[in-house]
Amino acid sequence: MTKKQKKMIARLAVGAPVFLLGLLVEGKVSWYWLPFAVSYLIVGYDIPLKALRNLRHGQLFDENFLMSLATFGAIGIGALEEAVGVMLFYQVGEFFNDYAVNRSRKSITELMDINPEYANLLRDGKEEKVDPYEVSIGDIIVIKPGEKVPLDGVVVKGAGSLDTKALTGESMPVEVKERSEVISGSINLNGVLEVQVTSLFDDSTVAKILELVENASSRKAKAENFITKFARVYTPVVVILAALLAVVPPLVLGGGWGVWVYRACSFLVVSCPCALVISVPLSFFGGLGAASKQGILMKGSNYLEAMASLETVVFDKTGTLTNGKFKVTEVEPVEGSSEDLLKLAAYGEFHSNHPIALSVKEAYGKDVDESKIGLAEEIAGYGIRAEIEDGGKTRNVFIGNARLMEQRNIEISDKGIAEGTTLYVADEDAYLGSITISDTIREDVPGALKGLKASGVKRLVMLTGDKPEVGRAVGEKIGIDEVHGGLLPGDKVGKVEELLSKKREGSTLAFVGDGINDAPVLSRSDVGIAMGGIGSGAAVEAADVVIMTDEPSKLVDAIRIARKTIGIVKQNIVFAIGIKVLVLFLSAFGLASMWIAVFSDVGVSVLAILNAVRALKYENYK
Repeated sequence: MTKKQKKMIARLAVGAPVFLLGLLVEGKVSWYWLPFAVSYLIVGYDIPLKALRNLRHGQLFDENFLMSLATFGAIGIGALEEAVGVMLFYQVGEFFNDYAVNRSRKSITELMDINPEYANLLRDGKEEKVDPYEVSIGDIIVIKPGEKVPLDGVVVKGAGSLDTKALTGESMPVEVKERSEVISGSINLNGVLEVQVTSLFDDSTVAKILELVENASSRKAKAENFITKFARVYTPVVVILAALLAVVPPLVLGGGWGVWVYRACSFLVVSCPCALVISVPLSFFGGLGAASKQGILMKGSNYLEAMASLETVVFDKTGTLTNGKFKVTEVEPVEGSSEDLLKLAAYGEFHSNHPIALSVKEAYGKDVDESKIGLAEEIAGYGIRAEIEDGGKTRNVFIGNARLMEQRNIEISDKGIAEGTTLYVADEDAYLGSITISDTIREDVPGALKGLKASGVKRLVMLTGDKPEVGRAVGEKIGIDEVHGGLLPGDKVGKVEELLSKKREGSTLAFVGDGINDAPVLSRSDVGIAMGGIGSGAAVEAADVVIMTDEPSKLVDAIRIARKTIGIVKQNIVFAIGIKVLVLFLSAFGLASMWIAVFSDVGVSVLAILNAVRALKYENYK
């Protein structure tokens, strides 16, 4: 419980009995007004002060102004007990509202606890506790059991297990050893680790996540913007109506000022827009918190709202639907040995960190003599050209896809397996053979796609740079509705734009990729979703939504959380506006007392807030 909440409990604990004393002595003693005055000052002194302060800053029509005006009006016509009662119950409602807000913030602040306070820097064999900002790339840091990993890096000594729950929502520890990558924000459970830092603190995973979470509330959903605009118009209108209600009937009908001022005060009390102004943003805040607990980071409530109307999901294939861990499964040389063909390919791909290049180098399994590699250049969307010294002569080697061979007018014999990616190797204009690399489907994918369909997603599309037949084979295997293969990066953008033009009005299209290579497509879609963002700060930058694990099933959780949140928002809007309009009419015609007005205002606020808190509760659909 916060200091502010404890203070309010103390004020209510003193103010309420004094108020009851006033009720007991009312009409019996001449000083009956004194307990009411003391109770009002104890419980509600801050409300007029806030109204006055806001007035100085040009913010006239808010709930503090409405409550001050209503209670002062009631005091003015002698309704002391109702004036104090209104303030007392208003503060009780505010206490519960504040409690609910803090409870909703808890999930976000828990995530913020991943921020490391220090790093154990190893200098000349001695440990020195320093600020993470002081650590440079290449430095060695020591992480002891129970400590947070302060920066991204690679383990150079030691072994242990890391708790990544705060980052990914995954309860199982991750085992690490030498050469394993570690991510800032996780907690070392056991073993002493020496880690070589690979990024500065500002560029680390934890810094990117913290920035994302801190800025999430700045991107508001349409419903939030509607409520903000609604309150700006609604509040001045009801104040004007209350003023007319207090003045016009006595002037027209004659007399009865006290009755109409009382009705106007009741009108003001019930008109407070607290239920909407607090509960709607709180619902979105709760939804963002529930998503973060599942390892789903959204850059704003506008993206949460967009996920609720998701009907088309477009996937990149490699690294998203597949593991992105390639293995050479077939080598087909035209002449010479398989090892000779692998050697040329490994030398040509030496400078590339693409998963396919890494698999070729791994299959070759020998050291590469870098001095034998001359000019090497990437031909975007096609492959690589490299000058390689081999057998005393320099060979101009081309390694890439069928389009590259076609561009070079080289005839190929395609014997690659149906679900593999085939690299073709040529020396100038001579075809040397092919190497087939296969990827595996993520275990989570088939269930995730079924879950998406069950959640109302109508169209599943896959885009890939692989040959169309390879894409179709993978698509049929996992249940994709529509496959487009043989696409260059620019083609993917064009294809997404085409799909956007065909989608149903009011629905949303999301593109799911790795967040790095797919940045142009991620930014073009309605919602860009990066998979496996835990290992890539670039993913956090590129996408609107980041799935912090490699589980496509988290998409189903994201959709369900979004739809639950939007449902709660709609319930609160209909409930709050409906009750307020009803009681406003009753107050205007004298059918609702100020007590009913305050109970309807506080009651609606508390119920709407409690309903909003439900957005925080969500269990993984699996």
